[in-house]
Amino acid sequence: MSILASPNMANFSGVVHGGEILKLLDQVAYACATRYCGVGVVTLAVDQVLFRHPIPIGSLMHFYASINFTGNTSCEVGIRTEYEDLKTQKRIHCNSAYFTMIALNEKKQKVQIPPFVPQNEEQKRRFQEAKERREKRFG
Repeated sequence: MSILASPNMANFSGVVHGGEILKLLDQVAYACATRYCGVGVVTLAVDQVLFRHPIPIGSLMHFYASINFTGNTSCEVGIRTEYEDLKTQKRIHCNSAYFTMIALNEKKQKVQIPPFVPQNEEQKRRFQEAKERREKRFG
């Protein structure tokens, strides 16, 4: 997903407000998880949101999301955010986050989701890291 950083997103320092970024991250996590699960989802947890670099107004924000891990009714969505200076086309990694989403049916009951099977080395690494985060979070 890509979105233009507009003036209505600015904080008092003239860059995109952290709360705006969190809202967008939640929307990206919803879209990624709903597409994967085939049903609606809600946010259970947000882990390790790291703001690496402020996002200037006028930049194009790019969000890259992937399913990293699945449980029976939940999945972890990893999101990498970059911003692009439209004049120079230079991209900077500015944010990373991990969202745990719960799949719900139309009656708002948890439903089982398809298991995620990593296919390549990067997916296997992300899967293992997500599994470790899950164990720390839920014991």
